[in-house]
Amino acid sequence: MLEKLFKLKENNTTVKTEIGAGVTTFMTMAYILAVNPSILSEAGMDANAVLIATCLASFLGTMLMALLANLPFALSAGMGLNAYLTYTVVLGMGISWQVALFAVFIEGIVFIIMSLTNMREVIFNAIPLTIKQGVSVGIGLFIAFIGLQNAGLAVDSSTLVTITSFTENFSTSGICALLAVVGLLITAILYIRNVNGSILIGIIATWGLGMICQVAGIYVPNPEVGAYSLFPTGIMSADFSALGETFGQCFKIDFSGIGIFNFLVIIFSFLFVDLFDTLGTLIGVSTKADMLDEEGHLPGIKPALLADSIATSAGAVLGTSTVTTFVESSAGVVAGGRTGLTAMTTGVLFLFATLFSPLFTSIPSFATAPALIFVGFLMFESVVDIKFTRETLSEAIPAYLCILAMPLFYSISEGICFGIISYVVLQVGSGKAKKVTPLVYVLAALFVLKYIFL
Repeated sequence: MLEKLFKLKENNTTVKTEIGAGVTTFMTMAYILAVNPSILSEAGMDANAVLIATCLASFLGTMLMALLANLPFALSAGMGLNAYLTYTVVLGMGISWQVALFAVFIEGIVFIIMSLTNMREVIFNAIPLTIKQGVSVGIGLFIAFIGLQNAGLAVDSSTLVTITSFTENFSTSGICALLAVVGLLITAILYIRNVNGSILIGIIATWGLGMICQVAGIYVPNPEVGAYSLFPTGIMSADFSALGETFGQCFKIDFSGIGIFNFLVIIFSFLFVDLFDTLGTLIGVSTKADMLDEEGHLPGIKPALLADSIATSAGAVLGTSTVTTFVESSAGVVAGGRTGLTAMTTGVLFLFATLFSPLFTSIPSFATAPALIFVGFLMFESVVDIKFTRETLSEAIPAYLCILAMPLFYSISEGICFGIISYVVLQVGSGKAKKVTPLVYVLAALFVLKYIFL
């Protein structure tokens, strides 16, 4: 049955190899089950509900990838997109998380339509490569900055932001910040040594060190200052009633006080980031797996994009931010995964993880902070692909402005706006107007109007 469904012999693989690769993929991306509830709960969402929704959306999306596309790629709530929903849309723009999830739902519907045609590829090709690379790097810095704040390392000051004083309140915030630094170094060492699941192990190790510090009296819980016990309140639970806190809430919305242009900008930002994140991941991981044909195309990319799109809308209904294909799928590919059986294995493990929701939601923010900072590094790697030569300055400078704006303006969408507007102005000003596609001109004009009227 498995042979008929996944064509194992045709892909020169075995059941044992595929299952092992699926477990490897899950281990490398399971950190999202600790990080996503931590981020989205800051938008006012119930952390336990988000955890269950993330597990179910990951299961659904990954199973669709397995059955529709027969590819070894796994999906879950995308890093960067969850940060955009919380810190830019909800906390920055003052929009409710229900409306934000509705925007994610609409994004998924749009992507379903686009995935059934060639529109997704057309748009992807129309946007300048340096802007795509700049978006990835900028999101990496933005996520890392959030990680520094969650760790208590970056704090408010007269200079807007500074490093925390480790000695002040050492038994609470001080030791937590120090443990986050230790956890980051542990994660980096494990990653350098090619240990599977290095990010997840880093989270667990940081949390474990925190519990040891509590037992030794180095960390002293003090609920009055937000320092709670580091020991989990539970390990397993078959009670999924918490999902009701987020399920279907994207349809219970109030649009009063929200301008239509604002809402369209939110949808476009989700579309933009998810579009390049998904296509870039599919191409990158497929290249590593030698799955591209002679023309550099991925056979089965249309059903893969469809699986991604359906999972995004379903995830919004369940109660999580945009679901996208994870670059960590490359770990399973390196382990030999070549078919949908790898993805199916990962999907089943995500479903099983719903039983451990009390454990994942008990992980403190200083323990997940190293994961955010390190994922930021992984996304920052794209900066080496941007050419900073005299001949390419009109493209490199917009990428730089895009990167700069995201963490400093605390907004992914502002970075995209700055990048595209400056790209058009610099191309036209340097006599290269023909390099700009009509779509980019339209986007730049819309972003300028946004700053004029909003």
